[in-house]
Amino acid sequence: MTWRLGRFGRDESGAAMVEATIAMTLFLTLTLGFVDFGYAFYQWNAAAKAVQVGARMASVSPPVSPAVTTAGPTSSPGDPIPVWNSSNPSGSYRFICIGGDATSCTNYDDTAFSRIFRGDTAPSNDDVCPALTAGQRPGMCHFFPRLRRQDVQVTYVSTGLGYQTRPDGAVPTIIVEIRPGLAFQFFFLSGLLGFNNINIPPMRSTVTGEDLGNGA
Repeated sequence: MTWRLGRFGRDESGAAMVEATIAMTLFLTLTLGFVDFGYAFYQWNAAAKAVQVGARMASVSPPVSPAVTTAGPTSSPGDPIPVWNSSNPSGSYRFICIGGDATSCTNYDDTAFSRIFRGDTAPSNDDVCPALTAGQRPGMCHFFPRLRRQDVQVTYVSTGLGYQTRPDGAVPTIIVEIRPGLAFQFFFLSGLLGFNNINIPPMRSTVTGEDLGNGA
């Protein structure tokens, strides 16, 4: 019996197959991991581009909160509108509008939000990103199709621009951002290592409001 156990211990039959199996498992994990992280980097870039495009569209589109156009004091014509400050908001303004949430800001206008999210295509309250036709400007979803309306927040805030009783209304600083909660999409590592719980970091782009109408 001892002789047989010793012979079995020295037997190398099938060793190459075992080693190849171990090596192949590690190789596939690394290869698929590179693919997944490459796609995650693409999602990161797409999200960053989406907020840039959204901010540009917001600056030349009707505000999601129509109250922006008449915001700010009017008691001293020609005086600057105060910068918004959380500890002293008197005389200044800030409107935070979340996609699809009619209670998030004053007189929430979903058609205006749709223009930021979907570009010049027909307004809609769903997350489907429509195809563009010739001459139409893209919205946020065209650069990041996984984006949902609820992931987008548009903020209009006074930062000292414009003046009281300005004929064209207030000049807000506009912040378009992707809110926390949208996770990266992993195809291979989501179940293997639980990477499906990693959220895309908040993305933000800030611009100055322009005509806040339908200009280009």
